[in-house]
Amino acid sequence: MKKLSQRQVRQLRRFMQRERHLDTRLRMQMVVMREEGMTQPQIAKLTGKSLSTVNRAHMAYAQGGRMALKHKNRGGRINQNMSVAEEKALLARFAKGAGAGEMLNIHDLKAAYQKAIGRKTSTSTIYAMIHRHGWRKLTPRPYHPDQSIKQQRRFKKKTSPPPFEAPKEVPKLAAVS
Repeated sequence: MKKLSQRQVRQLRRFMQRERHLDTRLRMQMVVMREEGMTQPQIAKLTGKSLSTVNRAHMAYAQGGRMALKHKNRGGRINQNMSVAEEKALLARFAKGAGAGEMLNIHDLKAAYQKAIGRKTSTSTIYAMIHRHGWRKLTPRPYHPDQSIKQQRRFKKKTSPPPFEAPKEVPKLAAVS
């Protein structure tokens, strides 16, 4: 790593003071410590980071300057199979039936999804996609196909307990002396 000018070190310290992200500030501090004459093993011991982390910070600064030390945000849909627009188009094919009151068959949706992406996927992926697009999993209340309302009413009449009646008069206790 080439030596920095005093102006560059002052500028890096100023940026380090303003930096809100702790990892970025620590990487800047590693570069400043190196400029103050410390070795990489000493810096690693002081910062509590590994020697390779210190080395990577110095190489990043040498190649890309201060912006190379910035924290890179993680997250988002890194492992997405389809874009949100493609998912919406796939769900649109099933929306007509769902809008008409038909049940959405997850297995059919899963088969169409797998065909679109060209590989197998889990059912939880399908449920996550449905949730992402604001669909809800509503199922009708279960019932037996051979149920008889008359038999149910008759059963309720036979087995229901008699209504509770409060005692008409509460016995009074005799005074104990």
